[in-house]
Amino acid sequence: MTISNRVFDKMREMHMSQKEFSEKTGIPQSTISEWKSRRTNPASDKMMIICQALGVSPEWLLSGTDIAGNRGKKSDYLVTDRNSKIGYIIETYNELDYDRKKRLIGYMEALSDIDGKK
Repeated sequence: MTISNRVFDKMREMHMSQKEFSEKTGIPQSTISEWKSRRTNPASDKMMIICQALGVSPEWLLSGTDIAGNRGKKSDYLVTDRNSKIGYIIETYNELDYDRKKRLIGYMEALSDIDGKK
């Protein structure tokens, strides 16, 4: 099954029209129609917005299986909205120089120890 097949199957399951999907994702309806008529897949830069609109993981969208859900194994990476608090933290961290990153990690480890999480 292709990525676009999974998108359309999930839309059907959610009773979501192409128009609604287009409004949620910002992807033009003509592009969505092309996926169906030409049997093409969405561009890679659209994957995360599609996952968000359909409430699915990138693993599921790409492969049809959800590793974390089906096998109890945590994913090796995180996906977050850039506009969320976590997104802000990650972007701010990435702008820090090496020494400040190291200091921040030290603060987090100290806080984690205080809460008894280590």
